[in-house]
Amino acid sequence: MLMQPGKRAFNSDTAIKMTETTKKSNSKESSKASDASSSSEGQQQEQQQQQRKGGRDRRGGRRGGRGQERDSEWQERVVQIRRVSKTVKGGKKMSFRAIVVVGNEKGQVGVGVGKAGDVIGAVRKGVADGKKHLVKVPLTRNSSIPTLSNGRDGAASVLIRPAAPGTGVIAGGSIRTVLELAGIKNVLAKRLGSKTPLNNARAAMVALASLRTHKQTAKERGISLEQIYS
Repeated sequence: MLMQPGKRAFNSDTAIKMTETTKKSNSKESSKASDASSSSEGQQQEQQQQQRKGGRDRRGGRRGGRGQERDSEWQERVVQIRRVSKTVKGGKKMSFRAIVVVGNEKGQVGVGVGKAGDVIGAVRKGVADGKKHLVKVPLTRNSSIPTLSNGRDGAASVLIRPAAPGTGVIAGGSIRTVLELAGIKNVLAKRLGSKTPLNNARAAMVALASLRTHKQTAKERGISLEQIYS
């Protein structure tokens, strides 16, 4: 059978329109799919970056927390900062000297000296030097020292005596700073001789380093503890 020309033209036009609409719909769907895939990939990348950052932050936080815990045990006090000079070939070289006392108030204390071109660097070096020269101090139940002690460094001489509970730290200058950071709360101290802060602090360190408990003294002398108290 022969088909009418009008119907043939109508059928071709409709077919062209249908193909165009299908192409448009397919292109839209493909663009949507590509957008969805790109957005999903972007979200995955963002999640991975956040996880990495979170892991780094956690690690850093843990490390920082440990460092803070370690540093929180130690206290630092600057006793003196002076500007000093050194004569060199071209003239004078100026720098800063810092005297720092480091302690944990649990029986450990140290005195350090640092020199640098700036104050912050001098204090940092002083703290490092103080931690290298720590002294362990025997403390009693009343946060005092067991026996009388005398220390000397250069022209400075320091006398330290135990005290009753509630007395407090009766001392002055750099000696007071050393005793407080050592954890001693009841003590009597007297400065004899030079007034130099560094020599007084070192003399106090010598006095604290020479302290011995009654048990240690009895063991060194080879006698019983009762004989010492008698």
